[in-house]
Amino acid sequence: MLTNVIFDDLVDQRRDTTKRAASALDLAGVCHRVVGGWAVFLHVDAVDPILARMTPDIDLSIERNDLDAARAAFETGGFKMEGLSFRYVDPARRRSAIHLVFLNENVQPDDLEPVPCSEPVRTPHGFLIAPVVDLVHMKLTSYRLKDQVHIQDLDRAGLITAEIEKTLSEPLLARLLEVRSKR
Repeated sequence: MLTNVIFDDLVDQRRDTTKRAASALDLAGVCHRVVGGWAVFLHVDAVDPILARMTPDIDLSIERNDLDAARAAFETGGFKMEGLSFRYVDPARRRSAIHLVFLNENVQPDDLEPVPCSEPVRTPHGFLIAPVVDLVHMKLTSYRLKDQVHIQDLDRAGLITAEIEKTLSEPLLARLLEVRSKR
């Protein structure tokens, strides 16, 4: 029971930090969306909460030319900048780091694809997240162990559809098939 309370508090903390960040960016007119493990969690949680796996941070994607506006919005909203990461100043929320990645750019120089920029979807909590198709592309591009686990979570929840598979390049489809073979 105590574990559930701690987990629920952590989820609420992530949602609150995400709402604060999204509100600050909305006020500044900065187009953004939640990506990464937190976005995977939100999609999986909506379908099957038992399969949803918590992540230690929040990744947001923006256009590179909006970085200065995002920086100003975050600082006005009570976040402290540390490189391309921001932390909410409240010490109780210090663990909720926000990391920025840029839309239409590779996160790492040798990535197979840039960060996709499909139309984001709004969560019931009011903030924008990348659609599943974008997350599948991102996770298969990064392809670290944690990305492979996120792919498994999306797949187990039935979120990787035949339509999404059709959008994958040959190298990404090969990676998806490899992840599926490890189950």
